[in-house]
Amino acid sequence: MDSFVMKRGLTVTYGDWGLVAGAAEGLGAAFARALAAQHMNLILVDHQKELLNVLITDLEGSFHIEAKALHLDLAGKDSVEIMMHTIAEVDCRFIIYNAAFSRVQKYLENDRQMLDRYVQVNISTPMQLVHSFCQLHQKDPDLKKGILLMSSLAGSWGTQLLSPYGASKAFNQNLAESLHYELKDEGFDVLACIAGPTETPGYRASLPRGERRSVPVMHPEEVVKAGLSALGRKPFVVTGLRNRLIFFIMSRLFSRRISLRIMNRAVGKLYSEDL
Repeated sequence: MDSFVMKRGLTVTYGDWGLVAGAAEGLGAAFARALAAQHMNLILVDHQKELLNVLITDLEGSFHIEAKALHLDLAGKDSVEIMMHTIAEVDCRFIIYNAAFSRVQKYLENDRQMLDRYVQVNISTPMQLVHSFCQLHQKDPDLKKGILLMSSLAGSWGTQLLSPYGASKAFNQNLAESLHYELKDEGFDVLACIAGPTETPGYRASLPRGERRSVPVMHPEEVVKAGLSALGRKPFVVTGLRNRLIFFIMSRLFSRRISLRIMNRAVGKLYSEDL
């Protein structure tokens, strides 16, 4: 990631501070490292306190930036208020919402508490955060503001065993795409970053019985580079050549019915031991 150089400096475009929600590991940590490499100070949000503190110590020592830790459960009703207080305090003009609640299991195996958590972490909190962030910065359209919402290929087609997660990711993609056009004249760059399988602790832990099956995955740094490079230029980006090819074939060449059948067969095969 140290060799990753943006075509335009993030701090020049979006100011000296950025927020990453869901920052402690995986893609969130990779985003944080990329922003720190651009000399951006950070507000890092996660409920995993120890991992977050280790990351902050590393980033401050390696990149000589300032980082603030917010140890929050993003399902909490006060999480948006706490994040916005810090955002306003340092005049942060760039946010990345990477946090997500995810389980691979049959829909009826979810209880009401789990379904509420999908809605709160994956839909309600990012929607309220983006709304409050835009209200805060709407008064100055001449200043650039950046919003990147992480989505997933799982949100492009309804897929067994992933239904609440996929539905919530479809919401984030639609929200970002809509706001890309609605808010661009007010100085907001909004992007949906759509990732496929990515080498993160969460993805690997989701594989059946801890097995490491031969599914092609991207490195987090590749996803981060694609997302940050597309911000301000596109409403959405599908990361990785293989994922873009899959997306093109499934959405352009096949009917939706055939695409659904193919995707559900692939997911069923991957998790066959759990079906």
